Amino acid sequence: MVRAMPKTMHVHYQVEETSEAMSLTAADWIASSVESSVRARGIARIAISGGGGPKRTFELLADPAHPFHTRIDWARLLLFWVDERCVPPDSPDSNYRLATETFLSKVPLPEENVIRIEGELQPEEAAAHYESAIRNRFRLEGAELPRFDMIALGMGSNGHTASLFPHSEALHEMMRLAVANHVEDKNPWRVTLTWPVINRADKIFFLIQDGKKAEVLKEVFLGPYQPETLPSQLIQPESGELSLLLDRAAAAQLPPPEANGRGLLEVTR
Repeated sequence: MVRAMPKTMHVHYQVEETSEAMSLTAADWIASSVESSVRARGIARIAISGGGGPKRTFELLADPAHPFHTRIDWARLLLFWVDERCVPPDSPDSNYRLATETFLSKVPLPEENVIRIEGELQPEEAAAHYESAIRNRFRLEGAELPRFDMIALGMGSNGHTASLFPHSEALHEMMRLAVANHVEDKNPWRVTLTWPVINRADKIFFLIQDGKKAEVLKEVFLGPYQPETLPSQLIQPESGELSLLLDRAAAAQLPPPEANGRGLLEVTR
């Protein structure tokens, strides 16, 4: 992996008392990003993650009882995925299936605006198809990288994010937009955005809950730089600004936030 000259990253963290409050805040951040991007450029391009963490956020985005449903101009949203398991789209392990069941089937997002990872294909083929789709939608030329308006990430208890797992081949990829990555899991093949693509996004946030992740969260942001072991350390936005949305248990080993639940770390890598 290539390291740039050291720079300081501002890590803004917001600590919520309940899972519902976290989900409401995450939904607001996503809706706000879509609104501002549509105002500025007429289109919003975001990439979401799977897993149990964002499930309630997805439900809130589709719930007519909440304002997010109407705040988002669905016709002007292009939806991508950060990563996907190499499984069919109807598999219980599919990130696409989770999003479909929780909100895509309930909102007026045009089908052609949903750019999924075709996990049913062979891993390398799925990665190539996804990279081609991204290039076409962003109208990229040559080695140009896309700039997503927002990317929502999770973090595993082993320090992984997206499908960038410790000591995996994808950590060393600098040129591709999406790659197949083999991991030790019941579904060993994944397709993931690469970390240079993630870092180029205008806004990036982690959604992290569970006290079991408190130690790794501290190591990622306050410990020594060892991205082979803690791939989440590779997430260093070009903007220099990164956001964390945490519950009290996950934030337990970070400096206590202010009374409003907000804190700031200055991390130099």
